Amino acid sequence: MSTLRRARYQFKAHPLTLDAVIAAAVLLCMISSAFAAPDGDHGVDWGARPPGVVSLLLMVLAAAALVLRRRSALAVLAATGTFALIECVTGDPRAPVAMAAVIALYTVASTTDRATTWRVGLLTMTVLTVAAMAAGPLPWYAQENLALVAWTGIGATAGDAVRSHRAYVRAIRERAERAERTREEEARRRVAEERLRIARELHDVVAHHIALVNVQAGVVAHVMDRRPDQAKEALAHVREASRSALDELRATVGLLRQSDDPAAPTEPASGLGRLDELAGTFRNAGLPVQVARADQDTELPAAVDLAAYRIVQEALTNAQKHAGTGAKAEVSVVRVGPNIEVSVLDDGAGATGATGTGGGHGLLGMRERVTALGGTLTTGPRYGGGFRVHAILPVQTRAGAERKPV
Repeated sequence: MSTLRRARYQFKAHPLTLDAVIAAAVLLCMISSAFAAPDGDHGVDWGARPPGVVSLLLMVLAAAALVLRRRSALAVLAATGTFALIECVTGDPRAPVAMAAVIALYTVASTTDRATTWRVGLLTMTVLTVAAMAAGPLPWYAQENLALVAWTGIGATAGDAVRSHRAYVRAIRERAERAERTREEEARRRVAEERLRIARELHDVVAHHIALVNVQAGVVAHVMDRRPDQAKEALAHVREASRSALDELRATVGLLRQSDDPAAPTEPASGLGRLDELAGTFRNAGLPVQVARADQDTELPAAVDLAAYRIVQEALTNAQKHAGTGAKAEVSVVRVGPNIEVSVLDDGAGATGATGTGGGHGLLGMRERVTALGGTLTTGPRYGGGFRVHAILPVQTRAGAERKPV
């Protein structure tokens, strides 16, 4: 079995050698058939009517032409068909030179299209059969003349079947390769989306709490000597903000490390249910925040609830950092038809810095969150000063958009 496999690989690597072997086999078959008389007194008689020199020459030339059948199938068919035509008209007794033409016709059918196969096959069949019947030495109704129709038809049909099978196998292989590429692209896309989602979560958590720590640290440095009680209160807020940041980071990183389903969280997930608590952290940091809700206690999907919370968190963080001293912020959550609308406004004189032109990713992360859920986000300076963030989120998310929050 290994010898056959090696021989097959050698023939695939050297197709001209394979064609030479096939041509030699066809020549052997033609010569053997030419020396055999199937209708002898005792069955098949060998050498009863040996072929002439011209017939032997035509068989050799036709077989030699088959060596080049892969390089120029139509030219080889024309050559072998011409040799077969000459033999059909002049050969007596008849030699099977048409066998080479049938092999060439098979090659044309297996390497071209079906329309070409029909045209070339009918032409070869008609020319050889009509010539043999009209000008050959045998009667027009002789079995050898009718056999030309059968053999040329078999050659064209077999070649067309092989071509169709090759095309089918090639289509299956291409479909499998395309499916494999699609799976790889989908896997890369999902990895990129997950990395982006984790980056947004980490940015929102770190930016929010570090901003609060920075503000409270500034308060401590300012009042440490004159008002130690206020400094202790500010340090307590710093400790609380840093503890919250560590807890959220630990929860996020813990989910990434776990290979099995994560255990139930020990703290409530971030969402609009913690909006008052979030506003309280900013009030403690010196940013007055008013919260107004008219969402009628709408039950939101986890993805929408988390996105709304993070949008408010990021907008208030930007206001804390950029709005300036004495600024105030307003947060509103309103249910409007099938959507939930979240707005964060501030009146700070330095609010133009909150547009994100300084190279931050806060507004970009908010926009990505909203877009992923099929909503819209509008941000920009307010008329008369300040900054506005307005997000419209659908209460019913698209299929597959809702994911388990990190």
